[in-house]
Amino acid sequence: MSSPSENPANRSDRPNTLLRPTRSFVRREGRLTRGQAAALERLWPRYGVESEGVIDLDQLFGRNAERVLDIGFGNGEALVAMAAADPARDYLGVEVHRPGIGHCLRSAEQHGLGNLRLFAGDAVELLRAHLPERSLAAVHLFFPDPWPKKRHHKRRLLQPAFLDLLVPRLTPGAILHLATDWEEYALAMLACLEADARWVNLAGRGAFLPPPPPRPRTKFERRGLQRGHTVYDLRYRLV
Repeated sequence: MSSPSENPANRSDRPNTLLRPTRSFVRREGRLTRGQAAALERLWPRYGVESEGVIDLDQLFGRNAERVLDIGFGNGEALVAMAAADPARDYLGVEVHRPGIGHCLRSAEQHGLGNLRLFAGDAVELLRAHLPERSLAAVHLFFPDPWPKKRHHKRRLLQPAFLDLLVPRLTPGAILHLATDWEEYALAMLACLEADARWVNLAGRGAFLPPPPPRPRTKFERRGLQRGHTVYDLRYRLV
């Protein structure tokens, strides 16, 4: 009889959807700085989103406006810049890493933002359990984990199943903006969306957006550009 470690059914890379969903992220959580920890404690009651059910977004933001969901905002640099430059719309950021959330909270306070709220957790769970239907005018997915090993491709967030979950939460004509510096993932994103008749490519069928992209550069992106990476942007409109 084989031991548990030798049993293929116990391999960590084999998904078991009966026990847990396949995650599109891992918690590579670095050390919180003193400032980030203080920001989490002091500013989370102001900017943080806590909900066991569907969120009343009008109540959350104190008004009725178009809403933008930013998935995996990192340290929040680009998210804060977009929210500050676009006060007519409300921005909801979702991130799993506490140091990035702490950094974003400090920046939001420094900019005096009233149109930004943050959710700490899984974007899939946020969409599935907490966001009402037809509530989002735009969704940003900038530089998600590319999961480069073929056996890990199932963990990539941009998949047909994710689009099926996302579409009911979007208003007619909503915009989906994607960016990555991993060419193979960029081509997979392109193929996934081109095969879905619900979406129209704003750069033309089968095309990426020409540079520069209509968004702020992220810290991660600048690092990649310094290493010679090519950045690929896609923008699609929901038909």
